[in-house]
Amino acid sequence: MCGIVGLHLRDPELHVRLGELLEAMLGQVVERGPDSAGVAVYGDRRRCPEGHAAVSVLDAPPGLAPALREQLPGRPDVLVTVAGDTAVVAAPVAPEVLARAVRAAAPDAIVVGTGTDLTVYKGTGNPRELADTYGLAGAQGWQGLAHTRMATESAVTPEGCHPFSVGEDQCLVHNGSFANHATIRRELRAEGVVFDSENDSEVGARFVASRLAQGEDLEKALRALCERFDGFYTLLVTTGDGFAVVRDAIACKPAIIAETDAWVAMASEFRALAVLPGIDTARIYEPEPERVYAWRR
Repeated sequence: MCGIVGLHLRDPELHVRLGELLEAMLGQVVERGPDSAGVAVYGDRRRCPEGHAAVSVLDAPPGLAPALREQLPGRPDVLVTVAGDTAVVAAPVAPEVLARAVRAAAPDAIVVGTGTDLTVYKGTGNPRELADTYGLAGAQGWQGLAHTRMATESAVTPEGCHPFSVGEDQCLVHNGSFANHATIRRELRAEGVVFDSENDSEVGARFVASRLAQGEDLEKALRALCERFDGFYTLLVTTGDGFAVVRDAIACKPAIIAETDAWVAMASEFRALAVLPGIDTARIYEPEPERVYAWRR
């Protein structure tokens, strides 16, 4: 099962409605994944002000902000927003500097998102209630995605739910199952890659991140994933300037794409797209097997 929704806004006038629209879409796929829900938002300056980096963290200890100030050069002000199981930390430093400081100040915490545009939230429970916990309706920005999970490959825990963000401003959500994920996990571990969960989707995310780190663009990285991974899957992958969808060769996992001049959206079911403004004039279609559909900001 599992439910995926994603929204890439072309019209800047809609940026103030990103959270409202994404929450409405999420509410239409709750039955596909009632165990947990994760959300990623790009450009929400409530949580990541301009000129700051943001790091999303699970299991953040109390008193994280003052501990981080001690770790950061110049001891800048640190903004910490707690949203259920997730804490979003923001500071006026580079993302890798902030992530390194978080790991030093809170070695038992799990980093689930980093970037200058990206905030990630994960939790277990009813997706509609989690959306309230995350403050999703008030989020503003230019792109977002959400995932509702019915756990099949790993335990129902915050770290096991989607999205998986393992590169700067990068996210992946997945509906389906990778048949050979254990083999690819071993290969990536041999290259020094560290995993945070047993979820097969994290393997896909880290594979894509490794290809992007080698200089490939998102389309080429996803074509490589199709060549390397076996199984049945629909993927939505986002970066700081991109939004992409791909399905496996059989394409038995559902996916619908809709486009207008104002936005591009995808979802596991049409009813999640029906809540969007202008859907009556949108171009609506089902993505073809193993074809990468990609849009850039």
